[in-house]
Amino acid sequence: MNKASTSVRIRLSIMMFLQYMLFAVWFVPLAAYLTKMGVEGWKKAIIMSSMPLGCLVSPIVCMIADRHFASQRVLTALNVVCAILLFIAAYVTSPLLLFLILLGAMFCYMPTWPLTNAIAMANYPSEKFPQIRSLGSIGWVASLVFSVVALKAYGRKIDDTAIPLLCGAGTALVAALLNLTLPNTPPPSKGKPASIIDALGLRALGLMKDFNFALFIIISSLVMIPFVTYFSFGSQFFDYKGFTLVTATMNWGQFVEMFLMLLVPLSLAKLGIKRTILIGMAALVARYIIFWAGGIYDQTAFYYMAILIHGVIFGFFFVGGQVYVDKKAPPEIRAQAQGLIGLLCFGIGWLVGNFFNASLIDKYTLIKENGDKVTNWTTIWIIAAVISAVLLAAFAVLFREDVKQASEPASAD
Repeated sequence: MNKASTSVRIRLSIMMFLQYMLFAVWFVPLAAYLTKMGVEGWKKAIIMSSMPLGCLVSPIVCMIADRHFASQRVLTALNVVCAILLFIAAYVTSPLLLFLILLGAMFCYMPTWPLTNAIAMANYPSEKFPQIRSLGSIGWVASLVFSVVALKAYGRKIDDTAIPLLCGAGTALVAALLNLTLPNTPPPSKGKPASIIDALGLRALGLMKDFNFALFIIISSLVMIPFVTYFSFGSQFFDYKGFTLVTATMNWGQFVEMFLMLLVPLSLAKLGIKRTILIGMAALVARYIIFWAGGIYDQTAFYYMAILIHGVIFGFFFVGGQVYVDKKAPPEIRAQAQGLIGLLCFGIGWLVGNFFNASLIDKYTLIKENGDKVTNWTTIWIIAAVISAVLLAAFAVLFREDVKQASEPASAD
C-alpha cells in the first residue's frame, strides 16, 4: 500500500470514527436527560423520535446532494449546522423547542450516514470498506470517554445533563474540520433526473407481492417496537437504577458488536438466512428475559449480560435481513429495496416504537407523595419479551428460506 492510499484510508477512518462518536455521545443518554428535565409520556416520545424522523427525509437530502454538490462539501456543511443546533439544544428548556432543534439537527445528521459510506467507497476499494466502517462502531464505543473524563477529572456525572449535547456539538465541529481534508468526491449522479419515488425506494414496493418478502418487511418493522425499548429508553432505565456512567455502560454492547459481526458471514454460509435472522430475534427475546431476571433477583450482572447481547441482535437480525433483501431484489432496484427496509424500520417502525414505549413507561410509572417516581420496569421487560417472542414464533412458522447463495456478500451493483 503506497503512502497516498494509506493517507486516504487514515482520513476516511477518522471521518467514520468522529461521525458516529458525535451522535452516540448525546443520543444514548438523551432519555435520561429528558427524565431529569421532567419530560415524560408523549412529549418524550416526540423528542426521541427526532432521529427516525431524520431518517425519513435523509434519502431526499442525499438525492439532491448527489446531483449538485461534492459529497465532502455537503458533509462539512451538514456537520457545521448540526454542531450549531446541538449547541443551542443544550441551553433549551422548552420540550417543544428542544424537539424542533433536535429535529433540525437530525435533518442534517442522518444524511451523513449514507454520505460517509459513499465518500469511503468512492475513494477506497469497496471490498475494504468494512475495515473503514468498523471505525464508526469504535467511535460509538469511544464516546464513553466524555463521561469517564467528567467523572474522573471533575467528579461529575453528565449522562443526565445537557453536557453530552455540548460534547456532540464540539465533536461535530472537529469532524467538519477533518472533512475539509477529505479527497474530492464529485456528485456521482450530476445531470440525472431527481425522483422522490426512487429516493424513498417506493418502486421496490412491488416486491411486497411476494408473501415471504412482505412477511419479512412487516415483522422487521414490528420488531422495532421491542428493539427501541432498550435502544431509545435504556439510558432512562440505567439512570433510574443509579448507574454512574450510563453511556459507557450501554456502549459495551457496541464493543461486543464489533467482534460478533465477524460471525455473521459464517452463520449465513452454514445456517442460511432464516436461521441467522432467527438467532438475532431469539437474542432479542433473551435480552428482555435477562433484564426481567435482573430485576427479580436484584442482580446487576444480568443487566450487563443484556447489554452484551446487543451485537447478536444487530448483527444477525439487521445485517442478516439486509442480505436477504439484497438477494430478493432484482439488481436494478437493490439500492431502492435497501432504502425501503431502512425507511420502514428505522423510520416508521422506530417512530411507532418510541411512542408505544413512552406510553408504556408512563403507564407503569407512579408518583409518590414526596414527588419521587417509581417505574415498574419488571413488567415493561416482560411485555417487551412477549412481543419479541410472538414475532419470533411468527417468523419461524411462516417464513420460508427462498434464496440461494446466502453466503455471498451483498451485491455492490
